[in-house]
Amino acid sequence: MDLDLSGKHALVCGGSQGIGRAAAIELAMLGADVTLLSRSEDSLKEAVAMLQKKGSQQHDFIAVDMSDHAALRTKIEGAAKSRLIHIVVNNTGGPPGGQANSAKVEEYISAFQQHLIANQTIVQAVLPGMREAGYGRIVNVISTSVKEPIKNLGVSNTIRGAVASWSKTLAGELGQFGITVNNVLPGYTKTQRLEQILGDRARATKQDESAIEKTMLASVPLGRFADASEIGAVIAFLATPAAGYINGVNIPVDGGRTLSL
Repeated sequence: MDLDLSGKHALVCGGSQGIGRAAAIELAMLGADVTLLSRSEDSLKEAVAMLQKKGSQQHDFIAVDMSDHAALRTKIEGAAKSRLIHIVVNNTGGPPGGQANSAKVEEYISAFQQHLIANQTIVQAVLPGMREAGYGRIVNVISTSVKEPIKNLGVSNTIRGAVASWSKTLAGELGQFGITVNNVLPGYTKTQRLEQILGDRARATKQDESAIEKTMLASVPLGRFADASEIGAVIAFLATPAAGYINGVNIPVDGGRTLSL
């Protein structure tokens, strides 16, 4: 099985923490050079220093707010000119919780800009290089809500579904160039996002977070939350030559929680 990413360059969004950071570690372990992207320069520097200890590759970072699309495109195009980007992991924090019917229009617009429009901006910046190389892997980290909407995440459910449809469309358009586009759907994963969800649900229901956690785990056949590294491993696999014939799919990594096929 060809899992070798030596000579490949990966851009990992949200790479300073959580699933993004875990994906960056797995990609680096397979030999890729990794550029991390997020807003916090201090966190990025620390994460890059950690990656440098794991191998001899050249790692870097881009500090930018993904909602600033002009700056985002400029910085990624600059990075791609220095080193062609073969792999993109689109990953950013989810919108706040709440019901769809009561969400403000501005919340939908903000989430659309932060997720789908930012993803589109990134893809357009790296596509020329991927076409030139005849090799591209675009992996979008979204949510199991694209298969089954999650209660009290109305805006997130809506925007994640839009990203999934965008991804499926791109997969059909870009396959001819040796570029695959796939989605990873994390289940309950031990990250800051899970802490946010636990807190939101506890406040909404007036229950203790431990009770909320117990209820959540009752729906997971494996009976535990995922480690971020387990999500990162699937992302990294999809970036490898071995995954070259996987295109346009949604892969739940959720311990069996999703009931739909």
